[in-house]
Amino acid sequence: MSHRLYNEQWYSAQLGLRDMLEVETPKEQPKPEKNKVTAFQKVATTYVKYVLIFKKMEECYDQIVHPQKRRVIRHVLDGTIGRVLELKQELVGLELLEYQYFDDILTDMKLTPSDIELPVPRYFQRENAKVLKERDKLLGTILAKMGPQDTAEAADDTAMELDVAVQLIQVHERARQGRLRAKFMRQIRLQEERERQAQLRGPPKIDPELAATLIQKTWRGYSQRKKTVMMRGEELMFIGMVPKPQPSTHKHTPIGIAAKTEDKRRLTQEQYEKEYQEALRNIKDRIADTEGPDLKEHMQDQIRQWFIEVRDATGKFPEYPSMEDGGSAGIFKKREEGVEEEAPKGKKGKGKKGKKKEKKGKKKGKKGKKGEEVEDEGFKMAPSNFVPTINEGCTTHATVWQSRDESGNPLQRHDAEIIKQDKRTEVEEELRAHVDELMREELKNLKMAVERDRGKGKGKKGKKGKKGKGKKGKKG
Repeated sequence: MSHRLYNEQWYSAQLGLRDMLEVETPKEQPKPEKNKVTAFQKVATTYVKYVLIFKKMEECYDQIVHPQKRRVIRHVLDGTIGRVLELKQELVGLELLEYQYFDDILTDMKLTPSDIELPVPRYFQRENAKVLKERDKLLGTILAKMGPQDTAEAADDTAMELDVAVQLIQVHERARQGRLRAKFMRQIRLQEERERQAQLRGPPKIDPELAATLIQKTWRGYSQRKKTVMMRGEELMFIGMVPKPQPSTHKHTPIGIAAKTEDKRRLTQEQYEKEYQEALRNIKDRIADTEGPDLKEHMQDQIRQWFIEVRDATGKFPEYPSMEDGGSAGIFKKREEGVEEEAPKGKKGKGKKGKKKEKKGKKKGKKGKKGEEVEDEGFKMAPSNFVPTINEGCTTHATVWQSRDESGNPLQRHDAEIIKQDKRTEVEEELRAHVDELMREELKNLKMAVERDRGKGKGKKGKKGKKGKGKKGKKG
C-alpha cells in the first residue's frame, strides 16, 4: 500500500476525532441523564466510534514511515486507548457487567461484531520483543532445572521388570509374523485357484471388435464422469458455494505480497528513525554554529535595554531574576502578560453590576429550593484524563500536517524545517542560560561602578565644605 493511502486514512481518523471532541467538550454542560437505557446508548455509541478510530490509528502507526508523523500519531493513539478504557469502565458501571451487547448500535452503524474487536496493538509486541524473549528464556531455564516431575511419578507407577518386558515383546512379535505368514499363504492359494479355473475354461471366445467396443465404452464413461465432476466443482466455485483451493505457499498470493510489503515498511521505519536521530544532532550543531552568535548578541542587547529602562524609571538598576524564576526569559514573559492584561481592564467595571444582579437572582432561587425534595441526579459521565491529550494531537495535525505541501518528499523522510524550529528553541534556551551568567556579572559590575562614582562624589563635596569654612575663619 502507498504512503498516500495511509495519509488519507490518518486524515479520516483525525476527522472522526474532531467530531468526537465536539461531542465530548460541548459549550454548555449537559444535563444528567436519568434514563439508564438512554445513557447506555450514548456511552456505547461513543465507545464503538472510538474503537473504530483506534483501529485506524493503530494501522497508520504500524505502517507510516515518516518519523515525525509517527510521533504525532503515537501521542493521539495513546490518548485514544486511554479514552476507550475510560468508556469501558463507564459501561461496566452502568450495567454492572464485564461484557456488553452492542447489537442495536452495530445494526444502525452497519457493522459486524468483528469490527469492534479490540486487537493487541502491534507496537506493543515490537517494542517489547527483547523483554518477551528474555522472559521466555528465563521460563525455559526454570522448567529445565525443575524437570518433568509428573512424568517421573507416572513412570514409577508403571514400572516393569526387564524379563517380563522382553517376553511381552517376543509374544507380540511372533503374533505379528504369524499374521503376515497367514495372509501371504491365503494370497498364494487364491492365485492358484484362479489359474486352475482359467485352465478349465480354456482360451476366451469373445470377438476382438466387441472387446474393443467394451473397452471404449468403459473408458469414455470413466472420462466423462471425471469431466462432469470437475465442471460441477468449477460451477460451485464460481457461484461461491465452494471455496477456492488454497495454494501450498502464500508467497505469490495477494495476502503474501501484502505481508511482505508491511515487513518492508517496518524496515524502512527503522532506517528513517536512525536518519532522523542523526539529523537532530547535526541540525542542532549547525544552528548553534551559524545562528548562535547572532542570537546571543540579540539577547544581550535586549537585557541591556531592560537595564536602562528600569534605571530610568526607578533610579537604580534592577535585581536580576534567578534561575528558578526563569532567568531573563521570565522578564519578557511578564512584559507580554502585562500587555495582554491591560486590554481587558476597561471591560471589568461594566460587568460587575451584571454579576451582582446574577448573584441576587441566585440567592432568591436558593430560598425557593429549600422546601423541595432532593431528586436522583441521574447519570453524568466522569471527566476524562485523555481528552486533552487527543485535543493536543488534533491541534498539531491541523496546524502542522493537514495543509503541509509534501510534494518534495515522496519517500516520506523527515522534515528538516520542523526540526529547525524545534532545535532553534533548544539552542536559544541553552544560550540564554550562558547569557544570564554573563549579564549577571555585567549587572554586578555596573552596580559596583555606580556605587564607586557615588562615593567619589560625596568625598568631593565634603572637601569643598571644609575649604570654605577655613577661609572665613582667616578673614575674621
